[in-house]
Amino acid sequence: MTSTTSPFPSRLELAGEGLVLRDWTEADLAAMPDLFDHPDIAYWTPIVSPFDEEAARARLDRDRRMRADGTTILLAVTVDGGAPLGEVMLRRAPEGAEIGYAIGPAHRGQGLAVRAVRVMTAYAFGQLGLQQVILELEAENAASVAVATKAGFRLLDVPLIEGEEKGRAFALQTWGLSRES
Repeated sequence: MTSTTSPFPSRLELAGEGLVLRDWTEADLAAMPDLFDHPDIAYWTPIVSPFDEEAARARLDRDRRMRADGTTILLAVTVDGGAPLGEVMLRRAPEGAEIGYAIGPAHRGQGLAVRAVRVMTAYAFGQLGLQQVILELEAENAASVAVATKAGFRLLDVPLIEGEEKGRAFALQTWGLSRES
């Protein structure tokens, strides 16, 4: 963490859009494999696969380290603060912040990702004072393109981010939303 990066709060709960975004806890470890051990998540995200209880523990530990470092926060997406339905991430980036998300297969089609992105974006603008939030996604990921569009993000005219993850080449587009002046 640099001296100009303020730490994230040790506990965080954000409410809005009919959702409660909350910290992951040990009580969530057993639910995480049902959310993240899925071919779509393995293909489109850097989340490890297969995703079992050991991977859940490692993810929770990593979440806590990244938050303490002031770089990243991972929050469980819930409707009432209870059972997790997915995850939303905010990572500090040169552009302001990057948001990422993954919704468990059993909970898709309810607008959870769009609403979680909106709530996290409001936090980035309102509480962190950031001027821009980005999403990095593959053009072929129609569900994520729909989330970006519905959440008000626009495709930015910047070079693709190319790389390889899990033995698969990818090219990420950058979508952005700027804070209203």
